[in-house]
Parts: sequence; C-alpha cells; structure tokens
Amino acid sequence: MVWALIAFVGAVGCLQQAASLPSGQAMAAIAAAALAASGTAFVLHRVSSSAAVIVACAAAALSGYDYAAWRAAHCLADELRFADEGREIEVTGIVAGLPSAIERGVRFPFEVEAVESAQVHVPQLIALAWYDNPGKGAPEVRPAQRWRMTVKLRRPHGTFNPAGFDSELWMLEQGVRATGYVRDRPGRPQPQCLQQLVLRFNPLIDRARDALRGRLQHLLSGRRYGPVIIALVMGDQGSIVQSDWTLFNRTGISHLVSISGLHITMIAALVALVAGALWRRSMRLLAFAPVQSVRACAGAAAALGYCLLAGWGVPAQRTFVMLATVALALLLRWQLSAATILASAAVVVCLWDPWAVTATGFWLSFGAVASIFLVCHGRLPEESVERTHASPRSPRVRLHAWRSHAASAVREASRIQAAVTIALVPLTLVLFQQVSLISPIANAIAIPLVSYLVTPLALLGALACALGDWLLPLAKVTLQLSETLFALLAGILNWLVQLPYAWMGSAAPPPWAVAVAVGGIVWLLAPAGWPLRWAGIAWLLPAFAMPPERPQAGGLWLTALDVGQGMALILESAEATVVFDTGPKVAEDADAGARVIVPYLRARGIDRVQVLVVSHLDSDHSGGARSLLESIAVDRVLTSIDPGEALLQAAHAVQRCEAGQHAEVGDLRLRVFSPAAELYDRPRATTNQKSCVVMAQLGAARVLLTGDIPAREEAAMVGAFGAALQAAVMVAPHHGSKTSSSEALISAVAPHWVSIQAGYRSRFGHPHPQVVERYEQHGARIVRSDFSGAARWRFDASGSVTLEEWRLDHSRYWLNQPAGWVNSASRRLDQTGPEAGP
Repeated sequence: MVWALIAFVGAVGCLQQAASLPSGQAMAAIAAAALAASGTAFVLHRVSSSAAVIVACAAAALSGYDYAAWRAAHCLADELRFADEGREIEVTGIVAGLPSAIERGVRFPFEVEAVESAQVHVPQLIALAWYDNPGKGAPEVRPAQRWRMTVKLRRPHGTFNPAGFDSELWMLEQGVRATGYVRDRPGRPQPQCLQQLVLRFNPLIDRARDALRGRLQHLLSGRRYGPVIIALVMGDQGSIVQSDWTLFNRTGISHLVSISGLHITMIAALVALVAGALWRRSMRLLAFAPVQSVRACAGAAAALGYCLLAGWGVPAQRTFVMLATVALALLLRWQLSAATILASAAVVVCLWDPWAVTATGFWLSFGAVASIFLVCHGRLPEESVERTHASPRSPRVRLHAWRSHAASAVREASRIQAAVTIALVPLTLVLFQQVSLISPIANAIAIPLVSYLVTPLALLGALACALGDWLLPLAKVTLQLSETLFALLAGILNWLVQLPYAWMGSAAPPPWAVAVAVGGIVWLLAPAGWPLRWAGIAWLLPAFAMPPERPQAGGLWLTALDVGQGMALILESAEATVVFDTGPKVAEDADAGARVIVPYLRARGIDRVQVLVVSHLDSDHSGGARSLLESIAVDRVLTSIDPGEALLQAAHAVQRCEAGQHAEVGDLRLRVFSPAAELYDRPRATTNQKSCVVMAQLGAARVLLTGDIPAREEAAMVGAFGAALQAAVMVAPHHGSKTSSSEALISAVAPHWVSIQAGYRSRFGHPHPQVVERYEQHGARIVRSDFSGAARWRFDASGSVTLEEWRLDHSRYWLNQPAGWVNSASRRLDQTGPEAGP
C-alpha cells in the first residue's frame, strides 16, 4: 500500500514537470488504463502479492498523473483571452482577501461576479492594483466589500529565470488567472462600492482578519519586531524587512517566522495536550471517550481555527489536510505504520492541491516528519503518562521523577532536532543554496521560545483584541511581551550569525547528487545496530563537492536574466564573472538584485563578482545594485553614477566609466565606448546620455552591452569607434525604444543576435515595432525576455554559439505563451551561429 501511495504522489510530481498537458482523449485513455490496472491488481492479489503490488503501483501512478492533469486543465480553462488584454472591462465582484499596501496604492484579490462588457470572459479570481489618485488620496478597500469598477487586465505572466521564483505557478495554485489595475481617472466611470459587507463565509473571515490586523498594527506601532508578531498571528509577512529575512535564513529559523506547518502543528499539539490533561481528570469523560480520541479532535479543531486566522491560504490548507488525515487515523484507531500514515497524508494533500509537490514547504514538512519517524524507529516518541490510580509519592520522589522525565525529554528533543537538521541538509542546499551550520543551536533556542511562548502570547493578545475594547490593555501587554521575547531571540541570532563559518553557501547540486545524499541521510538515521551508520556522511559529499558547470578555457557565457522592465546580464568565463546592470527596484524592500540576480549567482556557486557595471542611475538598471553589493563580494564597480549615491554605499572601489577605457578581468577583456568624458561636465546631460556602453571580448566572442544610450550618443560612438563596435551579440539600447537602435549603430555592430530586455506588455511600448523590424532587416535574430524568459549564449573556444531560452527549453504547461511565441520558437531552429565577429 505504501508503494502505491508513493507512486501516486510521484506521478503528480511528474505531471508538474510536463511542458504541455495531455489532450482530453489522452486523459480518458489514461483513466481507462488506470481502471484496468486496478482490476488486474485486485485479481493478482490472490495469485502473487509481488505482482499485485507492481500493478497497483502502476494503477496509482496512472491515476495520480491523470488526476493532476484534469485539475490543471480545469484551472487553465478559466483564462483571459489574448485579445482582451489591455481592454477596459467593467466588472462587479467582491474583495476576496486582505489588501496589501504597495508603493502608491494597494493590491487585493478580487472575485468576479459579473462582467458588464460584452463578449469578454474574465476569470473568476483576479489580482488588482489600485493606485493612489492625486485628487482623492489612497483608496479605501476592505475585504467583503462589493465593488463595480473598470479594470485593465493581462494574463498571468512573471519573470522566468534559472533558480528564480515562478510567480505564474504560484498564481495558478492560488487560482488567480489574471492580473491588472483599477481605472480611476477623471472623465471615466468611477469605481463604486455597491455593498459594504457581503454575508459570505470566506469574505467575512477576511473582514475579521483585516480588522484584527489594524488593531495589532496599532498596538505594536513602533516596535522593532511588530511585523513578525503580526506574521505569527495571521500570516501577513508583507511588512518584514529584507534584512530580517536574511538573518532568519542564515540561522535556519525562517520556517518559524510565519504560520508554517510547524507552527500549526505545535499549536495543535499544545491544545491536544491541554485537552487530554483536562479530559483525563474526569472518570465520566474517560468512560465517554478515550484521551487519544479527544486529543485528535482537539488538535484538529485548533489547527482549523489557526488556519482560518491565517486566511485559509494554500500552505495552511495543506497543513490542515495533513494533520486531519493523521487525526482521523488516530480517531478511528487504524493500525497503520508511520510510513503508511505519512504517505496517506501526502496523497490527501496532493488530491487537495496537486501543485503542492512544487512547493518548498511540502518537501520541508514531509522531510522533517519522515526524519522524526525514522529516528524514532517508525513511531512517535512515547509519552510517559502517570495513571490516575497511581499510589501517592513523597515530594522528594516526585521531584526526582520530574527531573528524570525532563532530562529524558530534553535528550529526546535534542535527538529529534539533530535528526531533522541533518535530514533537511540536501533540501536546503537545493532550495536555498546555503546551509546554516548554526541552525541546530539556533533552532534549539528558537523552536521552544517561538512555539511555546512567543506565538501563544501573540495569539492570546490577538484573542483579547478580538473580544472587545475592554481587553485592549491585556492585549497590549501580551503582544508587547511577545515582541520583547522575540527581540531577545533576534539579539541571540545576530550574535550567532557573526560567528566564523555560521553558514555556508554552495552551488545547487545536480539531481543525482541529491538522490545520493538522501540515501546517505536514511543510512545515517537508521536504527542503532545498523552497520557503519557513520558512512552515511560520505554520501553527502557529492552534494557539496560537485563543482557547478563553468565555461571551459576560452569560452564565454552571456546570460540575459528576465527582470521584467529592466536590464541585468551576467558574463561568465573560466576566470571571471562580470555583472552588467542590476534590474529594477519594484518596491522599497524588493528589487531584482535580491529576487533574481543573487539567487542566480548562488545557484551557480558564484560568491564573488570581479566587476559590476551599473550603466546609469535609472532605477530599472540600478535598482538591484544595493542588494547585490550587500549579498555578494564585488571587487570593483564601473559606473556613470556619482560614488556618493546611497545605492553604492556598500561598494569598495568605484570607478567612473569613460570612453576609451580598457580593463583585463581575468581572461576577459572589457572596453568602454561611451560616455565621452566631456558628457560629465554638461549639467543638462541626462542619465541615459551618460549610459556606460561596454564591449566584452574573449577570443573571437564579442558582446556589446549598451544601457539606455540615445541615438545622438550612438552616432557619436559610431563616429569615434566605427568597425570596433562589431559584435556577435548586442543588447538593444533602451529596451528597444524608438529613440535608440539607430540605423548607423546596427550597421556598425552587425549583430547576429539581439537581446531585448523588456517587460511583458510594457507600458512604454518596448520594444517598438519599427526597431524590431530594423533589426530583422539586418538579419539579426531577436531574443526577447518577455517571450523567452532568461536567455543564455554559450560561446566556445572555436567561436560557435549555442542559445538556451528558459521559456522554451524549460517550458512548463502553465507558462503564458504570448502571441509572438511562434516567431520566437522559429528562431530556435538554428541555434549554432557562425564564428563570432572579428
């Protein structure tokens, strides 16, 4: 049975790796095959148990794959047509979740009830942004309100990079099938609130959470870790600053700073223990129901309540389903092994949410529980319960028994914590490219403090807030005590993270190394008496020791990262790494440096950048510089930005870029073509005019990096350098704007490929159709980040080039396929170009 359950979960995971979904006829055929295999397994069970198990596994795998495909097809069918993107559409619906503050406005989920525009289908759940109107101020949006408003929508589309967050998958899992913004301008139909409170269960829960969040923010105003306490109470992490997340990640406690599976489980366990202790005191209650059943029901009820407080999001739903499955097994007194219970819970979670297998929390949660079962030899740690009819003992004997029990509990907890920490090493290495060496110590302090003091106090304060104003003094005391305890923990963590070798970064290991490491973990945590258990440590070595793939000697890799409306490129050779521009800053505490560039570099095993070029000050090019400089060692910065700018404060050496400069960076040669030195003396020169233009060359491979240089400066550069500008790959200036990419520049460069980095449905109209046509007339092959996602050119020592486009070569069935997809795909037919330039 266990193997069949595992096969079901594995097949669901396989479907999530598919580039396309099977057709309706194929799904029907798979369902028929699964049914036939199930019948065959039932017949074989009487003849050969081993054959029956094999056929049952096949039936389960077919069922899992087919079920996941059916759910995916059903969700994808609720889509916005390409033709309806960017249209003004009048909709009526309900605010379906907590609004979150964004720069210059608010963002919220919206459940569509009616569409006033004719012949337009709008998905049921959309995500909207409502920006501040200078004449009206910030919009007042609350959950459970019914609105009529005019919106502009687009299909779900996010950046797609190696080692990056897949926002399109996240939106699919949440049920969000379109995003957009509210049209609120004079002379147009104005948004209208039709009903202040819609009496429906989910909106009412969100309305109550919104009111509670407002009170919590008021009571915790000015407290350093107030946002963390709010996150612990209701899962709203939007106000936690990036520096805190860095601390939590490096100490290995980030799972504690949100309503995670661990928190819900801890609260459920705490309520179950209290309920069991109270129940055991009454003989009448014991006669009515055993303590184990009461604990199962109380724990499940507590988990449900906490999940509702968290907003009943998908991760909370997964955790509740898992706990409910375990509680049901205990309640019905099923004599099941730990492996069967765990596998059954995984199947139920996949039935509830087939995309759960793509979530970090799924593997961390099940990996942690599996390691606990393994170290406890297939059972949960037993609790020594004093019988009600035990004979009285002297205080000294009771004190000795209590000390003995406490010491035993500490030893057991330490053993389990060590097992969980070791078991999660491969997963944290794959998912985060770092391992916290102080995590066992940090978690040994943080888990009991956060789970049994900070969180219960925070929940008690929240309960006092919810019961009325007369309890606000109590709420303030408990909430601020909770925050004070967490501040004490943060102080300890800050001290720990300063220790030498507190954490270790490493490149993402290959899949086979992860499989070997998992085998080593199982061997290492095997029961006492297992031969050579210590040998399991050796199985972990490939995950740490395998070097990432790097360019060979004489080779050059250019990766144009997908950062939306912005620019960010990585140059890698055998001896050097150069970063050109750092993408946009999307919010005060969010930018492409932290979200895209740093995760990419860490996944590649790059912990030092020799040169960072920030072409100019515009935020879509320099927005991620500060995060990059604070996270990765950078030897030198080459830029047109004044060294006194705040974003360069963490830089050690800043040099102004000027035309004519040369630099040897390892085996890579950099040459600056613009701006001319005299441009810095012109007070009215724009940041675009001062964009650094750099040629990177290694052997025959030549790449021209252009920033936002305008046509006038292009002409001056062509006049000064002429044929020296020739390159195999050229980055289109200013994202393909019509004010750049002049005929003279394209003729001088004569590129074989042109990289255009622009956002999907860019509000600036990038790239301009005339510019695209101009490049195509010169025979250049255009690679657009909004169509291809990240793109990587690999030049080898012989001068040949291969191109890898992430949306094409690593496609998944949920990825948005823009209307120009076919044209982009046709350019893949010839991926090997001629030798690269002179």
